[in-house]
Order: sequence, then structure tokens, then C-alpha cells
Amino acid sequence: MSLAYQDCLRRGKVRPFSRGRSLVAKELESAEADLNRAEATLRENDFKWATIQLYYSMFHAARALIYSRNLREQSHYCLIEAVRALFVESGRLPVSLIEDFREAKILREDADYYGRWTKSGCVKLAKTAREFLNKAKELAAGG
Repeated sequence: MSLAYQDCLRRGKVRPFSRGRSLVAKELESAEADLNRAEATLRENDFKWATIQLYYSMFHAARALIYSRNLREQSHYCLIEAVRALFVESGRLPVSLIEDFREAKILREDADYYGRWTKSGCVKLAKTAREFLNKAKELAAGG
């Protein structure tokens, strides 16, 4: 278990959440809806908004994963660290997908806070967001 994840647990940024499993399907539905809308937004060449929507698709997919373990996050950073500790370190999720999620967070922040985005970044993110969601669906079903 990484020091970063241990710190998230110690600070209460990831903690038990008894209703988690009951909310997995809702989070996956949100992830799918955000992804579908982002793909439509991408076709409209609105790369800033599509980037933001794609990140939130990945966010909800990641949240479904930790909900499947009856945990809840209180920070985007700690959500990434929880998924890394619980699914990447066990070999269930490829390290490339958690790195793509981390990159999506950076791209979303750049688009949302600094007005910086690119078409190429958005197109790449659309592909990885779909891969991330598909893998999250598979893993969340197994808990």
C-alpha cells in the first residue's frame, strides 16, 4: 500500500462508506452518460467542454470502483490513489489506465481553470475514457 494512499486514509480523505455497493450502478450510469455527452461535444469541436466531461466520466467510473469496496473519497487526488492501491497494485487494473486518469485530471484542470486545451489531448482522452469505463464496469461487478 502506497504512502500516498495511507496518508489519504489517515486524513479521512478515503473512508468506509456502507452504502457504497448500492451506488455502484448509479456511478457507472453517470460515467456512461458523461462519456456519451462528451463524445457528442467532441463531434461539435468543443474541445474544452469535452475534456471536462471526459474527465468526469472517468471520475464517476473510478468512484464506482471504490464504492464497490464500500469506500468513499473526499478528494480527487485521493480517489486516484485509492484506485491505484486497490486495483492497480493488485494487478486488476493496468497501470496505464490509472496514469491516463491522472493525466485526465490535469487536462481537466488546465481546461477548466486556465483555459488551456487541445484537440489532440481531447481525442486521446476520449479513447482512454472509454477504455477506463469498460474496465471499471468489469471490475466493479466483481467488487
